[in-house]
Formats: sequence, C-alpha cells, structure tokens
Amino acid sequence: MQVNGKALLYGTLAGFGILAFYIAVLTLFQSYGFALYEFKSLWIWLVPLAIGFGAQIGLYKSIKHDATVNRGIATSGTLSGGSMIACCTHYLLNIIPFIGITGLSVFSSFLMTYQKVFFSMGIASSIAGIALMLYHKRKMKMGAC
Repeated sequence: MQVNGKALLYGTLAGFGILAFYIAVLTLFQSYGFALYEFKSLWIWLVPLAIGFGAQIGLYKSIKHDATVNRGIATSGTLSGGSMIACCTHYLLNIIPFIGITGLSVFSSFLMTYQKVFFSMGIASSIAGIALMLYHKRKMKMGAC
C-alpha cells in the first residue's frame, strides 16, 4: 500500500500529540518529573496506544470517508484517547478529598485498579479501527467504494 505524505504527517503528529497531552495532564496535576516517571513505568501501554491512534488518524486521512469509517474512527479514537485519559484522571481525583467531595475518591481507586484493563481496551480498539480502515482502503483500491 502506498503511503500518502500528508497522511503520514497527520498520523505522526496525532501519535506524538496524544503523548504530549498525557505528559501535559500529568505535569499539570503533579509535576513534569512525575509525568516522566509515570511515562517510563507505563510506556509499554502508552506507546502502543499512541502508535495505534496515530495510525488510525493517518489511515483516516488517506481514504475516502463514509459513515462506517467515520463511526469506526470516532469509536476507536474515543476509546484509545479515553483509556489514556482514564489513566490520568485518577490524579485529579486524588485532590477531591481535600476539597470536600470524599465520595468520588472511590472512583480514583477504581481507575487505578483497572488501569491496565482500560489500556488493553484502548489498544484492542486501535487494532480494530486500523483493521476497519485497512479493509476500507483495500475496497477503495479494488474499486468497490
């Protein structure tokens, strides 16, 4: 399959962008050093999520869009990004007891307990989204779309 330069650029920017977003959120809620520490400990999950997200955006840019592809990228991209955000939000929830909303702190421990499950769902969703777009791209190449 031929790679479109613009699609490659968008995919690369999207992949690095979601990693930058992760680092920015953790830096905002904790510190830059903490963000790097967390990245080093979770890179095995974060890098595949970023690659999958970037690949989806790149493929999306390189194909004709129809309702199926639009729904697929929206669902898969939301799950990928959502799993990374779920990883970050428990840090925000850690300050909730200090502002008087103690009931939500249980949610923080839930997110921590199932963090790797969220990552796994995001990676699986990325794989499904990539497969859907590759299938659509192949159909386009054969003239079926």
